[in-house]
Amino acid sequence: MKILVCISHVPDTTSKINFTENDTKFDTNGVQFVINPYDEYGLTRAMWFKEKQGASVDVINVGGAETEPTLRKALAIGADNAIRINTEAKDGFQVAKELAKVAKEGNYDLVIAGRESIDYNGGMVPGMLAQLIGANFVNACTGLEIEDNKATITREIDGGKETLSSSLPLVIGGQKGIVEESDLRIPNMRGIMMARKKPLSVLEPTNATPQTEAAKFEKPAPKGEVKLIDPENLDELINLLHNEAKVI
Repeated sequence: MKILVCISHVPDTTSKINFTENDTKFDTNGVQFVINPYDEYGLTRAMWFKEKQGASVDVINVGGAETEPTLRKALAIGADNAIRINTEAKDGFQVAKELAKVAKEGNYDLVIAGRESIDYNGGMVPGMLAQLIGANFVNACTGLEIEDNKATITREIDGGKETLSSSLPLVIGGQKGIVEESDLRIPNMRGIMMARKKPLSVLEPTNATPQTEAAKFEKPAPKGEVKLIDPENLDELINLLHNEAKVI
């Protein structure tokens, strides 16, 4: 079985976010980048298929040379090969088009992506990718088993979970539950050394045209001041909730 895992290069959630050029560009200065957490869950599940079923695992990213350390970490975790499509990721459609060309030509049985990236939270790429390559698609996956070219998938739905079966090829949008956080792997020294020798191919883009663009970024408004009320003074609390906060 051939598996392709899509890897987004995203800011660590502890990074301080700023914007430049009149709030139209994201400021990367001082920002630590990591593997998108939803993608890391998917990569960890792919490693299980590699170890238990002999699958081959490739990782892919759309981005410039600055994303290569993130791909190298994926190789250190255990992926066999890495592919970088040499263009800036500008919107979901453009990224899906670039990924689709590689996924088609590589004849992958399973494509694993995170359900969304934690920077823009678009959630568009996995579904569009599946449509472009003519594969089945299941989003919000919390469980995945594959046996004899048949996948059994568990996904979250409103009010519960749903279990589906699908033939391959298949694209999934994974999340926590497909593996648990405790199952995530920290590259050891041997893995880091081996990653330096593993192939990292750089492909030129198809120059797919983005369909959207970011007009402006805006930070959330700062939180207002907090009023502390004496717990014995319920009348004052009710008065403030009714007349100032207007929630009762």
